[in-house]
Amino acid sequence: MAYGSGPEQIEETAAVRLAAAAQALPLGGADGSRILTLGRKDLRAGQMVGVLATEGCALEILPKIGDLCEGGVRRKLVHMLAVTHDLDVSAGALSELDWQRDDLLEILIRLFARMLAEAVRRGMPRRYVGHEDDLPVLRGRLDAARQFTRLAASPQSLACRFDALSADIALNQIMKAAVLRLQSFARGAETRRLLRELAFAYADIREVPIETLRFDLVIVDRTNARWRDLQALACLLLQGRFQTTSGGAATGFSLLFAMNALFEAYVARMLARVLRSSGQRVVAQGGLLYCLEDPESGIRTFRTKPDILVKRDSETTLVIDTKWKRLAPVIDDPKQGVSQADIYQMMAYGRLYRCARLLLLYPHHARLGAQPGLRSRHRVTSSDDELFVGTIDLEQLETVPGQLSDLALRCCIES
Repeated sequence: MAYGSGPEQIEETAAVRLAAAAQALPLGGADGSRILTLGRKDLRAGQMVGVLATEGCALEILPKIGDLCEGGVRRKLVHMLAVTHDLDVSAGALSELDWQRDDLLEILIRLFARMLAEAVRRGMPRRYVGHEDDLPVLRGRLDAARQFTRLAASPQSLACRFDALSADIALNQIMKAAVLRLQSFARGAETRRLLRELAFAYADIREVPIETLRFDLVIVDRTNARWRDLQALACLLLQGRFQTTSGGAATGFSLLFAMNALFEAYVARMLARVLRSSGQRVVAQGGLLYCLEDPESGIRTFRTKPDILVKRDSETTLVIDTKWKRLAPVIDDPKQGVSQADIYQMMAYGRLYRCARLLLLYPHHARLGAQPGLRSRHRVTSSDDELFVGTIDLEQLETVPGQLSDLALRCCIES
């Protein structure tokens, strides 16, 4: 984005503040370049997508997905986030959002507020919680140790231990923390109203600092299953991806996602769904085999972590490496922009995991032609291994399962 005051430009002073905010975030790396790079004439985005704000300015970073408008890209991003975070978001809830006007953060806040308001109207979850109290009559069972020590001189009181139905549980504490935090960032009038009403509804729930929330104590079962998606969305908005920064020009907040990691996780989840009935399973970021081992000490080094392994029992049938970058048409580059390092890495995976089928997977774009799918097929020299280069079209997310199924067949996963 070039510096200037035009509609597609950014004021240089604002760019400097945003770059400082990016540098203050752990996600930005040592110099913030994973998010933004401040150049002499422009501000360039890295691999992160989402929203970054600092004093007096905010920047929404969206990926390039085909020829979609901003609203279409936001809709695709929310769908991908829903898949990767196991969110079952109804089509009705999504249709009520203003995809064209609101940025990604506002959309997620509004989605959360509407889903939570509907859930609270049906009833806040409660569970039996253990209590200890000194009462004039026995309730529950007597705590003999406390009765004959601390209360030995007070026979009019009984040391009781009992369970009581309470709404002040970990799940509701997480919901309250999310509501209170998001009130500071919501901009839409309806969203702010919903959050105020929700804050009132949670007034009797204990306020717990975000860093001490007990996500591990949340119990979601058949009695409160509808809260599973709200818990996942609250985690998304409370934990590492949504960060605040403070200090000088870097004061602000961000909600950022690494697009390459999101693409990888989305493909892994969708492929797992496609292959569920085939007897094969998908392992994301697994394998963990080492390239080298010292024969004397047994020390192993250079551990590998393939993006996606497709396995049948203990056998690896396909290794997939996802790449969030634009593949070049063969007419422009016989190598299609595939890097030599990526080829070496895939060859190593084939050897280590004893897998003869290797796939480099990219997002599709119009310059590659109308149809996504298998772009090229190569034999690895002096072996029976084959390396495939393929694409999937994210403009038509409803067709992604079919696209992945076709790629799986063409890479000979099916026996």
